[in-house]
Amino acid sequence: MHPAYSVIVFTTFSGAGYGLLVCLALFGMTGGIEAERWLGITGFTLALTMITGGLLSSALHLGHPERAWRALSQWRSSWLSREGVLALATYLPALLLATNWIVFEEIEGAGYLFAMMTIVFSVLTVISTGMIYASLRTIRAWFNPHTVRVYLSFSLWTGALWFNLLAHLFGVHTPWVGVFMVVAGVLALFFKRKYWIFIDTHPVWVPPESALGLEGAGPVRQIAPPNTQENYVQKEMGYRIARKHMYSLRRTAFFGYFLIPWGVALLTIESEPVLRYAGAFVAVFAGMVGALVERWLFFAEAKHTANLYYGAESS
Repeated sequence: MHPAYSVIVFTTFSGAGYGLLVCLALFGMTGGIEAERWLGITGFTLALTMITGGLLSSALHLGHPERAWRALSQWRSSWLSREGVLALATYLPALLLATNWIVFEEIEGAGYLFAMMTIVFSVLTVISTGMIYASLRTIRAWFNPHTVRVYLSFSLWTGALWFNLLAHLFGVHTPWVGVFMVVAGVLALFFKRKYWIFIDTHPVWVPPESALGLEGAGPVRQIAPPNTQENYVQKEMGYRIARKHMYSLRRTAFFGYFLIPWGVALLTIESEPVLRYAGAFVAVFAGMVGALVERWLFFAEAKHTANLYYGAESS
């Protein structure tokens, strides 16, 4: 599929925003960190800004952005609509939790309910985003259980990187924040590696002979193309990336989204304040750049079955 940069930015930054919300709500309700006022102001503002910016970026991907509100009415059958409804619903508990955190500087009473609702709605929104792609049977690279797991793990991992930075900056970092970040990074690595292994070992979804109803007739190849010049379907659904470039970008994504941020943050976690701040910042920067490369590959590596009509050997 042709990578759409607005969707890449949306899924990466909104995912990080929801991940940061989950971290704030989880550590706030369990007492894992001190509910410091300026941490709350900065953390919730940053998380909601990334979410809102991501949603606005996704609206630009629509043919008629001014009609985006109509997509919300199809929540019974559309994962895109469910994502929009859940994204809007998340604002209410998140804002109530932020108010409780900032005003009282602790999570108590109704604050526990707001925190739990924030976590649930954030997770459901990210699941809906992943299901937009995982529900498309015509794209084998997406139609598998690994897709949603990757979206969830990357949301948690990038959110944990931002949370780790904020915890250092506001002096509330604890060993549990470090443990959480380490575990989140390993989960992102594990699920992404499982995803890449799956799409490499299951490249064929619908072979040409099956599409033509000629199963058992042996390999089928196209004698002549159906058109003389590339059309819209080929440009949007037939995006091709050379294998050597694909593996090179995978290595770049691995170093960016996992190895550099995970290693730097871990090595500097007990260092002098300046080194801790610098390490946490480098981890966030490298992690977000790596996540953007990973998300670009997510689209570029996907093959639509429509390509069979134009001479592709597999989908």
